Amino acid sequence: MSACTYCGCDVTAHDPVFVAELADGDRLPAGQFCNYGCLAAHIDEAGLTEGTACRID
Repeated sequence: MSACTYCGCDVTAHDPVFVAELADGDRLPAGQFCNYGCLAAHIDEAGLTEGTACRID
């Protein structure tokens, strides 16, 4: 079973979203989620958008 990073459900039973981070030019797995709902909930609960911004010119 491939467990969702957020809720623990089997991601293969859903429409999964896989997240990767770039480290030294290589993509490394950073999470897997049942769908965008679990990903969004994870982002909100972990406060991952605090202190971040897109490029502002």
